[in-house]
Amino acid sequence: MKSVKRIFFLLSFISISYLSTFAQENSSYFLHTIEKGQSLYSIASMYGVSKSDIIRLNPGCEEKIYAGQAIKIPQNSANTKKDIFHTIQAGETLYRLTSKYNISAKAICDANPGLSADNFRIGQVIRIPMEMSDKDVMESTLVVTTPVEPAIQPAVKPRCKDMHRVERKETVFSISRKYSITEQELLTANPELKDGMKKGQFLCIPYPSTKTPVVQPTPNITVNPPSNRELFQESQKETSKRISTIKAAIILPFMLDGTHKAESTRMVEYYEGFLMAVDSLKRTGTSVDLYVYDSGSENASINPILAKDELKSMDIVFGPLHQQHIKPLAAFTKKNDIRLVIPFTSKDNSVFNNPSVYQVNTPQSYLYSEVYEHFTRKFPNANVIIIETTGIDKDKAEFIKGLKQELNNKGIPVKTVPATATQAAMKAALRVDKDNFFIPTSGSDLTLIKLLPQLTMLVRENPDTNIHLFGYPEWQTYTKDHLESFFELDTYFYSSFYTNNLLPSAINFTNGYHKWYSKDMAHTYPKYGMLGFDTAFFFLKGLSNYGSGFESNLGKMDLTPIQTGFKFQRVNNWGGFVNKKVFFVHFTKDFELIKLDFE
Repeated sequence: MKSVKRIFFLLSFISISYLSTFAQENSSYFLHTIEKGQSLYSIASMYGVSKSDIIRLNPGCEEKIYAGQAIKIPQNSANTKKDIFHTIQAGETLYRLTSKYNISAKAICDANPGLSADNFRIGQVIRIPMEMSDKDVMESTLVVTTPVEPAIQPAVKPRCKDMHRVERKETVFSISRKYSITEQELLTANPELKDGMKKGQFLCIPYPSTKTPVVQPTPNITVNPPSNRELFQESQKETSKRISTIKAAIILPFMLDGTHKAESTRMVEYYEGFLMAVDSLKRTGTSVDLYVYDSGSENASINPILAKDELKSMDIVFGPLHQQHIKPLAAFTKKNDIRLVIPFTSKDNSVFNNPSVYQVNTPQSYLYSEVYEHFTRKFPNANVIIIETTGIDKDKAEFIKGLKQELNNKGIPVKTVPATATQAAMKAALRVDKDNFFIPTSGSDLTLIKLLPQLTMLVRENPDTNIHLFGYPEWQTYTKDHLESFFELDTYFYSSFYTNNLLPSAINFTNGYHKWYSKDMAHTYPKYGMLGFDTAFFFLKGLSNYGSGFESNLGKMDLTPIQTGFKFQRVNNWGGFVNKKVFFVHFTKDFELIKLDFE
């Protein structure tokens, strides 16, 4: 009996100690395939490395990256207790990964809430937890049915010298010659090649060897491993639980001093709109307990709020406003498995590693990527003319740089003219066979004041040429001042929020707000009262309908917001959600105002 216990303990010890040595094929880096909207900053944030680390492994990527490009990401192997990342390769299954890393399928699924049987595919990166729970240790050791005295092995050299992404027309022969190895060595390192080789597949490039590989005998045991779908169903079989009474908290700065009065007014208006949504939901049978906390100024600590016992029982938290409060609040909600909706800032990186975070205000790189895609799809016959204004607007410079790159990729012509260009120079940039779009490099009101008369004259002198103006979300602020020009120039601008005050939903809300609070909303864009209503209604309605299964049913949320649209998507398999909703607002020559929704 003592001998069996000793063997079991030794197996447990070895399974843990070898977890960080034999599991990772190549400890120096792994491959990440860039997705639409990702930037070096977002990629570095999701893997906990610096931009310079990525640039060092991928020279030139600081100048240009593109969707579909595979780049090397340094594997953080300094701390063996830290999670590592794995790029799924051809032939790999969830079952094979449990064996490879000596870990349970549930542990992998828990570490990657965005992973499923449907998106388990080649090139996907997943997080591998290196610290196993007691239950995982038991599961990984109990799979051994025959006690065998294990031999202590020396440190294992990584099997892969490099990783190669298969390109079009490449063969086993050409790849083996490229890396100075034999075809058999390549096939031995990648047994899945017996089923063929596909473009985009990742291959392990082994160290060259002059030795004849030793073929290990295969036990006479027939094993039918579970499929991906079976393992995912078993690991994620917890059924959705209905929430009878939703517990929601708002953590925002309400009572600020005179120097921050405008900020305080906006937060109060957001809360007032939120209350209107709660009232509307309660009338349809949704039960909500609302807890409200004043977070104070940006220099105040929110630890006293986080120490309150009732906060741990929340289903969802809305806030905060200040950047300094996001990290501690996000850590608290992650630890206690509470959803965190961040309505305002778009510049925090918590969403890249926290599965409970919802970022309402779209991060810049994702927003721009959506605009590029919608623009090129809607206007494939465009001729784009960039109007280069004086002064440097860093955000707009990034937008224009990315737009030019995307236009070039799609074969859409693009020219640049200075804002001081003459009418003749502007006319020379036009194409009579194209839809001509003028896009300034600044979204300021001053830029519009200078450009609109010149462009209006150009339109009037060229009535048979299609001419449009395209611009930015802040143009909502100037609409009243330039309405006639916007219509005459057939203007478009993009935004993740917009409301037409003449629509019934906007009129009803505006009248309802005035009736509730005996005042009008502040003249800001976005309108914070509407933002409060939209966010509250979307999330509380979703929790009411789907309970703990809310995340699995995001695609079924068919609500028409008053101002702010929602299209949440996970940023990776282990992170949270960003809002990728974008509208185009169109001022037509027929004096119609149209909000173009691309979904």
